[in-house]
Amino acid sequence: MEKIRMPAVAGMFYPGAPDTLKKEINYLLSNYKPSKTYGNVLGIVSPHAGYKYSGATAAYAYNTIAGKSFETVVIISPSHREYFPGVSIYSGDAYRTPLGIISVNKQIRKKLIEESPAIFAGEEGHREEHALEVQLPFLQIVLGNFDIVPVVMGDQRKKFVDDLALALSKVLDKNILIVASSDLSHFYPKQKASELDQKIEEYINNYDYTGLVEDLEKRNCEACGGGPIAVMMRAIEMNNKPKSEVLSRTDSGDVTGDNSEVVGYLSAVVYA
Repeated sequence: MEKIRMPAVAGMFYPGAPDTLKKEINYLLSNYKPSKTYGNVLGIVSPHAGYKYSGATAAYAYNTIAGKSFETVVIISPSHREYFPGVSIYSGDAYRTPLGIISVNKQIRKKLIEESPAIFAGEEGHREEHALEVQLPFLQIVLGNFDIVPVVMGDQRKKFVDDLALALSKVLDKNILIVASSDLSHFYPKQKASELDQKIEEYINNYDYTGLVEDLEKRNCEACGGGPIAVMMRAIEMNNKPKSEVLSRTDSGDVTGDNSEVVGYLSAVVYA
């Protein structure tokens, strides 16, 4: 019997009906495109709110890989619902979405676990987590056939960022894409949120993951997936001379019209 992680937030964060889901994603991809193309894409940052709020921002990132081919996608997510020390790679066989089943790459999972005692196979962080799940339907639409390494960081301190980045750097090749799932600041007035989120944007545009981690730990800025972003940037830099660029930055107030307490969103691309 295969162990498959079933959708936890279909019908809430994104449509549960396959046809409606395809239609919504294709609409977003058609209407929210970067102003230029990127050749050798190695990773992207994508937000993880409901598609109503952050789907347009996410579409900018997913458009950078549309038409490209990757055998494996490593998705790195924060853990919103449970804390655990270290990094959990889903121990089952696959993830399911309304668009179908995506197999877990067990070979890469095994290699990563062997690299660090902080990385383990488990269900921790995967049971109800939305931040990883919401990336999958976009990937299914833009890539078609691929497998995944679903990674959830239960602890985003520098030690775990460094361990995961080093492990990932040893398995990366041209057939692997990394997706870092992150939102930005939560529940500040729009102006304050923009000031905080601008710092994250600058760290990404300057390819400064060290400064990003330091400022996050000092609470000078906020990104619930700051660790995943830093892991992606550091791992890729160990094998390439990459650049990174923010594609879109928005907040929930842009959709709701309520600017008193907003959540920030950002998408970005890492390329060589």
